[in-house]
Amino acid sequence: MAKTSANSGGATLLDEPRTGFYRPAGDPETDARLPRADRSASDGEDDAGEPFLRARRRVPVRRGVLPPWARTRWGRIGLIAGGVVVVGLCVGTVVATRSFLDHDPRFRIDSSASIQTVGNSQLTRDDLLSVFGSDIGRNLFYVPLSQRRAELERFSWVEHATVMRVLPNQLRVSVTERTPIAFVQVHGKIALADAAGVILDMSPQEIAAKHFSFPVVSGINPNDPLSVRGARMALYQRFLRELDGSGEKISAQLSEVDLSDPEDVRATVPANGTDLQLQFGQDDFLTRWRNYEAHVGQWRAQYPKLAAVDLRYEHEVVLKMTPDPAAVESAAPAKQAAPKAVAVKSAALKPAAAPKKTAAAKAKPVVKARAQSAHAQAGNAKPAAKRAVRSVQ
Repeated sequence: MAKTSANSGGATLLDEPRTGFYRPAGDPETDARLPRADRSASDGEDDAGEPFLRARRRVPVRRGVLPPWARTRWGRIGLIAGGVVVVGLCVGTVVATRSFLDHDPRFRIDSSASIQTVGNSQLTRDDLLSVFGSDIGRNLFYVPLSQRRAELERFSWVEHATVMRVLPNQLRVSVTERTPIAFVQVHGKIALADAAGVILDMSPQEIAAKHFSFPVVSGINPNDPLSVRGARMALYQRFLRELDGSGEKISAQLSEVDLSDPEDVRATVPANGTDLQLQFGQDDFLTRWRNYEAHVGQWRAQYPKLAAVDLRYEHEVVLKMTPDPAAVESAAPAKQAAPKAVAVKSAALKPAAAPKKTAAAKAKPVVKARAQSAHAQAGNAKPAAKRAVRSVQ
């Protein structure tokens, strides 16, 4: 740094210690455009070598839930006493409410008029009220609803029951009854059954008064599990649906349906004052009925003692005749006379509608006799004979 002395009139160079570095103020807009790192670098050029000191972050101090006064001895005692008072008030309120609901006369079931019944048509109101006999005069909240519902569902007619409390002093009973779909034979008596195979209790007089019209179903045993009975009733419903699928109500012509063999549904139809049994198998019910309906007149005219028709085969039917009473009486007790069977060819289970089939139906049957001889070891056995009559259509 140069300094001028007044006495000498000349300039003298003096070395003075450097006290600081001064930089002219920069443009604020230029500083704002510079990145922060650049600004920090430019600002810290003179402070190179000096560490950057940063203030430590304060750690928050967790305070307790209780206020400061509760941390003292007397504060804790007061807090415990207040908690005991609050719990005592809650318990007292609950006990008072329970006593009010249990003993107040406004919640007592005075008579059977306080019990509403909904949904019963086959069961009478008295039948349903017989379950609630012990609840008359009892507090509404003391009635065991689940137990009463279970007792109602023990009625064979009740499929589902609901029991509800209606404040202040009434009960509402709603039942869903089963729907009968068939008559069944149970121990020699006629009863009703629903789709699940449940036997419905009803006296013969009540059945007659209700004017039910169903086929009589055999093969439903009350001792069988409900799953077995339900499966057979499902087969029965499918059988009726297929027959009535055309809208002709063919099932009304059936007097009895035998479900003893699930693979062979047998139905009985009245014809000319006698009962004729039809064997349908387990499928194609309507097609086999059409085949029977188209040829039954011809079969009856040709075989007056026709007793049963087996429709299970595709290209023929088996006709069974009523055994001769004289042969039955003369037969030994151990060997009863079996019905005579005749195999008749059928037009692939289709009704005879074409003219050619109608003309062929008038052809005379061809009778073939087949003899089979069986010799016993002693040589005294006689040959047995079988006959098969086939009518070519």
